[in-house]
Amino acid sequence: MSDNTTNTSTTAEHAGRIAGLLAAHPWVARAHPAPDGGVLVVAHPDAVAAEPEPGPLLREHLEQWAEVYEWVYETGEGRHADDLDLSGWRASDTGAPLPEAHMRDWVDRTVDLVLAQRPARLLELGCGTGLLAHRLHPRLDGYVGTDVAQVAVDRLTAAGLPRTAFVRAAAHETAAPRVRDAMDTVFGPGTRPDCVLFNSVTQCFPDLAYLTAVLHGALSAVEDGGTVIVGDIRHSGLILDHFTRLERARDPEADDPTIAARAAAAAETDEELSFAPAAVVTALAAQPRPVRMSVHARTMAEDTELTRYRYDIVLHVGPQTAGPADHQVRRTSWDAHRGSGTREALRAALDGGPVVVHGIPNALLGDAPAAVTPYALRQALEGRDAAVLLDADDPRMLAVAAPARCAPAATGDAPRPTGPVAHEPFPLFVRRRLPEVLRDHLRRARPDTTPPVITVVDGTEDGAT
Repeated sequence: MSDNTTNTSTTAEHAGRIAGLLAAHPWVARAHPAPDGGVLVVAHPDAVAAEPEPGPLLREHLEQWAEVYEWVYETGEGRHADDLDLSGWRASDTGAPLPEAHMRDWVDRTVDLVLAQRPARLLELGCGTGLLAHRLHPRLDGYVGTDVAQVAVDRLTAAGLPRTAFVRAAAHETAAPRVRDAMDTVFGPGTRPDCVLFNSVTQCFPDLAYLTAVLHGALSAVEDGGTVIVGDIRHSGLILDHFTRLERARDPEADDPTIAARAAAAAETDEELSFAPAAVVTALAAQPRPVRMSVHARTMAEDTELTRYRYDIVLHVGPQTAGPADHQVRRTSWDAHRGSGTREALRAALDGGPVVVHGIPNALLGDAPAAVTPYALRQALEGRDAAVLLDADDPRMLAVAAPARCAPAATGDAPRPTGPVAHEPFPLFVRRRLPEVLRDHLRRARPDTTPPVITVVDGTEDGAT
């Protein structure tokens, strides 16, 4: 046997022993040598699971975000007042704080959406600095807020807002005893909230599995006839638009192919979750109660990423309450009314009873004929019982429902998104974090061994038989 053959055999045996050590780690489902001398590993399903409890890798992802917000809220760089702490709210393109007037508009629009559901007892998951709590609690019989940042919980508790309680808990912990105890204190023993709200928190979720777990927990917590509101969602169908705009702002002189390539790379490695309404429809299919979903546009005046690329979902839980049945709601196209101004066109379209006006191009995302901004629609509807909606299939299209209770659409009519259903950051996190954990594991088990290159792959890529 030649020396080269002997060395190859020895290297293969060494790699095999290393793979065996890695395979024994509880976060690894299997491991085997790669042709280049490294080791391919597949994460154990229990390590990345969202239910019934988050696995250790998923917990690390959640804890990473908790540490970020603990630091952001502690520094308080955006704290204008007790009820207006905008710490962490910065523009993606410049890094500068978002304008205070725009953030006040953002808060007001969210408060409007919540109060339109007429809640009495509200549970907010991820209450942050209390931007919504300070404004909602006077309009409610009771409010309970949870957050992962202890500093936020302590400050809000110290504020002594009437009929409120704040507790440190993650979004998936709606059934945790400390959350139930807080609700018992504020709502009454065993009384359930009639609204569960999580606003501007889903971007910190690891993946759709965790989103589904949180949704199921929220739906289990809310009483029949109540609502679950998921607010300020980053839309996956617009993620490339978002990063293209950012890259163009950073380099106005670059050619279009260069900008497109940079935007695609940035979108691929984005560390925040984005998803389309179709992802929520899929999540709802696995829970027992009837749920009707409405998809709402963000209608702030200022054209920023918070207006362009985000949206809200309202889930109406339980049997349908009194109101016009689906077959009684007239549908009319915007094209049939777009010859006049926005206010006049809407007035003509909304005459004649319950109606949904569809096919309204969003002027923030294109210059199609008769395009209108969500803000212009809201202004034109002022004083009317109506809602500005986002098309569940195409986020570049808007709709108007009048009255607003006509907005919900049966979840059986599954949206067919024009873009990706979701961008999930968790696989990127696992590919980065699991090799770090395994290298430390090897150094403890075999301190005399140089750890090989460890690559995380999914179960279809590792070549195992």
